[in-house]
Amino acid sequence: MTGSGTAQSRTARSLAAGRKAAASISGGTNLIAIYLNDHLAGATGGTELARRAAAAAGGTALAANLRRFADEVTQDRATLLQIMDKLGVPVRRYKVYAAWAGEKAGRLKLNGHLTSRSPLSSLEELEMLRLGVEGKAAGWRTLRALADRDSRLDPGQLDGLIERARHQSQTLEELRIRASADVIAASNPATHR
Repeated sequence: MTGSGTAQSRTARSLAAGRKAAASISGGTNLIAIYLNDHLAGATGGTELARRAAAAAGGTALAANLRRFADEVTQDRATLLQIMDKLGVPVRRYKVYAAWAGEKAGRLKLNGHLTSRSPLSSLEELEMLRLGVEGKAAGWRTLRALADRDSRLDPGQLDGLIERARHQSQTLEELRIRASADVIAASNPATHR
């Protein structure tokens, strides 16, 4: 199978999984409200983490990539809020606040450095951001499947969001690989000889 065929097969499987998830939550508005508020909470935490990671990277090439990513995540979160409004789903502020507070608490992890950033911080942040993007993409695919039955949802918009999430995941993976090489080099002084 060609690379294109493999990607098409993966996309078809992802959309089928999205349709299955959509079918299971479309039985009641309350389930959709819970689902979308959970994704909003994740988007809130992801936005905060992306901004923090970009600020911590300073004036590096990594920072420029993370600032662009943080801007996109902010836009994605705003789009999710618009979709929730179209669907008549109220925002559960306690979930948003809990995600915001959770991201702040995540900064207190024991990373071997009490007063400074660990060399592992960038790598771990990139991994968390990539996992978040994968979750966001799953949410967009679920909404895309619902769009086939709900005219309030724009299939074209959701296709664009799915594609942007795919691109974000790919970019984060490239950045993660570079960060992991930096961590390996920093932890093995023999490689600097």
